Amino acid sequence: MEGFSGSLAISASGMRAHSSRLRLTAENLANVDTPGYRRKMASFESETKFGESTGLVRSGETRLDQTELPMKFDPSHPMSDDGGYVQGSNVNLMIEIADAREAQRSYEVNLKMFEQTRKMSSELLDLLKR
Repeated sequence: MEGFSGSLAISASGMRAHSSRLRLTAENLANVDTPGYRRKMASFESETKFGESTGLVRSGETRLDQTELPMKFDPSHPMSDDGGYVQGSNVNLMIEIADAREAQRSYEVNLKMFEQTRKMSSELLDLLKR
């Protein structure tokens, strides 16, 4: 049964990692019009045990997109500088939507693998009962 539990653990770690990626994408989408907001990006790290890869994945450190923030002319904005410019956000809606869709599909794949493994272990137990 070690193979089944290992497979379940790998699928669960993938689901956790992609759910955190979806959370960051949702934060980016919510702050698309927030002045000075920098896009957050998820990174993944593979887990190792005694120097060998376990197959598990986890969310790494959240990074901020360091591209230059666009400047918008709005002299009436309370955060505008002396020239009337306000820093915008570097969030691109199309990129965030694509990232969200990719993370969602990756989560679904891990969920299907989890369900399939659980079903296989259940059927194996049924066979062993006979």
